Amino acid sequence: MHAFHDEWVLILDFGSQYTQLIARRVRELHVYCEIHPYDTDLSEFQDNLPDGIILSGGPKSVYDSDAPVLNMDILDMEKPVLGICYGLQSLAHSVNPGSVEKAEKREFGRAHLIVDNDEDLLRGITDRSVVWMSHGDHIKKLPDEYKIIAHTENAKVAAVRHKTNPIFGVQFHPEVIHTEEGSYIFENFIKNICHCSGRWTPSSFIDTEIKAIRDKVGNDKVLCGLSGGVDSTVVATLIHKAIGDQLLCIFVDNGLLRKNEFKKVLNTYKETLKLPVEGIDASDLFLERLQGVKDPEEKRKVIGNTFIDVFDEAIRGKNEFKYLAQGTLYPDVIESVSFKGPSATIKSHHNVGGLPEKMKLDLIEPVRELFKDEVRAVGRELAIPDHFIGRHPFPGPGLGIRVLGELKIDRLNLLREADAIFIQALREHGLYDKVWQALVVLLPVQSVGVMGDERTYEYTAAIRAVTSVDGMTADWAHLPYDFLSEVSNRIINEVRGINRVVYDISSKPPSTIEWE
Repeated sequence: MHAFHDEWVLILDFGSQYTQLIARRVRELHVYCEIHPYDTDLSEFQDNLPDGIILSGGPKSVYDSDAPVLNMDILDMEKPVLGICYGLQSLAHSVNPGSVEKAEKREFGRAHLIVDNDEDLLRGITDRSVVWMSHGDHIKKLPDEYKIIAHTENAKVAAVRHKTNPIFGVQFHPEVIHTEEGSYIFENFIKNICHCSGRWTPSSFIDTEIKAIRDKVGNDKVLCGLSGGVDSTVVATLIHKAIGDQLLCIFVDNGLLRKNEFKKVLNTYKETLKLPVEGIDASDLFLERLQGVKDPEEKRKVIGNTFIDVFDEAIRGKNEFKYLAQGTLYPDVIESVSFKGPSATIKSHHNVGGLPEKMKLDLIEPVRELFKDEVRAVGRELAIPDHFIGRHPFPGPGLGIRVLGELKIDRLNLLREADAIFIQALREHGLYDKVWQALVVLLPVQSVGVMGDERTYEYTAAIRAVTSVDGMTADWAHLPYDFLSEVSNRIINEVRGINRVVYDISSKPPSTIEWE
């Protein structure tokens, strides 16, 4: 579903793993953009035409039987077009079948771009700058209406443009960080060719969204389930700014939060952000229902269903509410409409599960157009404290999926203490903001240790810290050895019940950030 914007760019997705990066590059220029499947019905945009169109890359060959086929009606829109890798090949093949062929030598990795024409798309691009190639096909013969504007040593066609119309294509990926001057290429296309001025900022988003919320809600009331995380907090603050006390927030303690988390966060909501919020301690109920449950997905379902029950009980008799606010983000939206089909099922704890259906409430999702870093920028603009906005992501099931195996209160408390030591140490050493997410996992194994003159038989804690941009991929953080040694010693000395600490050095993929 397209939202009206007076200045925006359409990205048609042909299946590239980098499509979201394209969107991020456009938004870094303060221009709104949307990702839609390559076969989207273009009539959807007839009342709000984009200022430009970008065709993403993709894993297929144009000769594959199930290859995505470009809808040539995009050229009738008479808007600037930029084809990237498969997007370029599909454009060339659609105009001139047979113009694309299998490359004798598949080109993957870094190459040096030799600029032949620097008048428009490649204006200001340094000759022989590094670009990132990833393709098995290449263009054998350009359609007559096109001309080459750059090549590499292995590819005679690395960038092209239409001789008379603002239609461009590149064989490389300007969106990835390995392409040294990729951001300048996007700036040339978005600012100089599409003539977008870049008015889409956190401040303009807030102004637009506040008006949209007021228009939608009118005199009705809105419920918001707060998780203690950044997304739901920004959503609640934004809605409160729009409609004041027509909003009611509910913050549930599920017994699976970090040490002293419920009290601290509830105080921030009430005293700092002045949100109309009810805090509900349901920890005993959650832990009772989780007794004996070991399977990770079963844990998620129990936690999600219990949250719904607690939420339902909290608003029993309050029939004046018409809307439920959720912190759905743009990556969730993209995954649900990707032409490759919906990705793996969004986990059951995500965005308060089945609440809208059960309570017959309409959804209101103010940040569904935003990526995580954009939500944080909006939060800062809303004057949410920076220490809160900068918090690491925390899973909906909380520590329930960080105590591996069955949840027991004594093991949860061990994990809370170890986790508090790790997070505090990261802050003390100035490392907290340098990692995307940090956590401790309590393993369901015990091992022999020696403390003083006594042998111990206690649990193992795994500490994990990763660096990432958006959590879709992540590398393990190379924390200093001295720091890891200090954390290990503190956990073993201060948390009676843990006698061994290990550091997780796996990346995503193939591993996930969380262990369950």
